[in-house]
Amino acid sequence: MDWKRERKVFAALAAAFLALFFLPVGNPRFDSAVLEALQLTRWYAREHVLTCLVPAFFIAGAIGVFVRKDSVLRYLGAAARRTLAYAVASVSGTLLAVCSCTVLPLFAGIHRMGAGLGPATAFLYSGPAVNVLAIILTARILGVELGIARAVGAVGFSVLIGLCMHALFRGEEREKMQAQLALAPPDEGRPLGQTALYFASMAGVLVFANWGRPDSTGGFWHAVHTLRWPITALFALSLAFCLVRFLGVPWTRLAPVAAATAALALALPSLPLAAFGAASIGLAWALAGQDGEPAHWLEETWRYAKQILPLLLVGVLAAGFLLGRPGHEGIVPSRWVEAALGGNSLRANLFAAVAGAFMYFATLSEVPILQGLLGSGMGKGPALALLLAGPALSLPSMLVLGTILGTRKTVAFVSLVVAFSTLAGWIYGALSG
Repeated sequence: MDWKRERKVFAALAAAFLALFFLPVGNPRFDSAVLEALQLTRWYAREHVLTCLVPAFFIAGAIGVFVRKDSVLRYLGAAARRTLAYAVASVSGTLLAVCSCTVLPLFAGIHRMGAGLGPATAFLYSGPAVNVLAIILTARILGVELGIARAVGAVGFSVLIGLCMHALFRGEEREKMQAQLALAPPDEGRPLGQTALYFASMAGVLVFANWGRPDSTGGFWHAVHTLRWPITALFALSLAFCLVRFLGVPWTRLAPVAAATAALALALPSLPLAAFGAASIGLAWALAGQDGEPAHWLEETWRYAKQILPLLLVGVLAAGFLLGRPGHEGIVPSRWVEAALGGNSLRANLFAAVAGAFMYFATLSEVPILQGLLGSGMGKGPALALLLAGPALSLPSMLVLGTILGTRKTVAFVSLVVAFSTLAGWIYGALSG
C-alpha cells in the first residue's frame, strides 16, 4: 500500500470531517448566506441558463463547425492586422451585449478556432462591458457624466487589455502566428451570405430573448421589450429556414418542434420559458438524428456545455454565499462594503474594482445596484471602477476562464481589468471631486 498517498487521503477526510463537525449551522448569518447562495443559484437557473447560456452554447458550437478557420485567422488571428483585429473584436462584442458568463462560450469558440489572445480577450471584455443599453441606462439614472466616463473607459479598455495580454504572452503569440502562416489554403466553404444569415438568426434569438426591461413605461425601448418574444420567434423561424435550406435538416424533423413550441406559447403566454425550453430541446433532438455538419454542431455544443455550465453554477453558488443578492446579505456584511467604498481614495477604488470583479451582475442589473450604493455614500470614482470591472468579470466567469486560458493568463486578464478599473476610477474621482 502506498502510505504516502493514503496519508493524503486521510488528511482530506479529516479536513472534511472537521469542517462538517464545526459547521456553524444555526448561526443566523451563516444560515442566511446559505439561503442566499441557493436563492441566487435558483434565480440564475431560471433567468439565464435557458435564454442566455443555451443559445450561447449553440452559437459557440456553430463557430467551431460552420465558421471557416481562415476567416477567423484573417480578422482575429495572431497574424491579422492589429487595427482590424481589435476593431472587429470590440464591435462584435458590443453588438451582443451579454453578461460575463454568457460571453464565455462565444469566447471559447473563437479562441479555439485560432483567434489571437489579444483580440480574443478584447472581445471577452467588450461583450459584457461595452453594453450600449447599459451605458444609456447609466447616463439616464446615474448621470450623463458617469455614463460618458463608462463608455469611454469600457471601449478604451477592451483594446488596452487585449494589447497588454498580447504583450505579456507575445512569445506564445509569435509561435501561434508562425503556425498559422504555415497553414495550407483552405477549401472553399459555405457562401458568406448563408453563414451570415445563419449566425444572425442565432444572435437575434440570444439578444432579443434577453432584452432587458427599460426603466420607462413608454418609448422605443419599452416597445421593443414588449415585442421581444414575437421578434425572438421571427429569428427562430429564420434559423429553421437555414437548417432546412443550408444544412439539409428535413422539415419533417423540425415541424413537430415548431408545433410544440407554438402550442406552449399559446397555452402559456405568461410563461415564455416553457416554449423557449421546448424549442431548445427540440433543436437538439432534430440535430441528433442527422449526420455530418448538424451532428457535429450538436457534439460541439454539448462539449462546451459540459465544460462551462457546472463551473458557472458552482461559481454562482459561491458568489451568493459570499455577497448575497442585491438587497440581501451573504456571509460578508454589506456595511463593510459600503464603508470601504466611501470617498475617492485609491484604496476605495481598488476595493470597488475587486468587489465588482467577484460579484455577479446580470445584464443591466449593475445600474440600480450602483444607485443604491451611491445613495449610501459611495464615491463617484469607486462607482466608475465597479462599473468597469463588475459587468466584465465575476467569480463564476473566473473559474471557467481558468479551464480555457489556464491559470497564468486568467490571473493576468483579471489583474488587468482590476488595475485599469481602479486607475480610471481614481482619476475620474479626482477630476469630478
